[in-house]
Amino acid sequence: MKVEFDTNEYLVDIKKSGSYYHTFINKDNLAAGILKLKPDEVDTQTPHESDEIYYIVRGDGFLRISEKDYPVSVAKAYFVGKNIEHKFHGNKKELVVLYFFGGPDS
Repeated sequence: MKVEFDTNEYLVDIKKSGSYYHTFINKDNLAAGILKLKPDEVDTQTPHESDEIYYIVRGDGFLRISEKDYPVSVAKAYFVGKNIEHKFHGNKKELVVLYFFGGPDS
């Protein structure tokens, strides 16, 4: 079982893949991943079937949760309940975020 994860490798993989996120743990009770949005890149995610935590590694912008915008900045964390609409937007710098699901990435 893998216990160590190098998120820098996943950021390189994201750049090569054309996607903006990579889930590196996907278990029944926990999922974790990293996302990277270029300035003004569109976040296309839809609501998830599990509660979620976002941790801002670097960047700026906003996280819209249920029609309310929250400014994001380094070292802040945000909780989004399951089945709640949410999206990152308005970043002027590259945005890098770790995410954690209380269940599988769906």
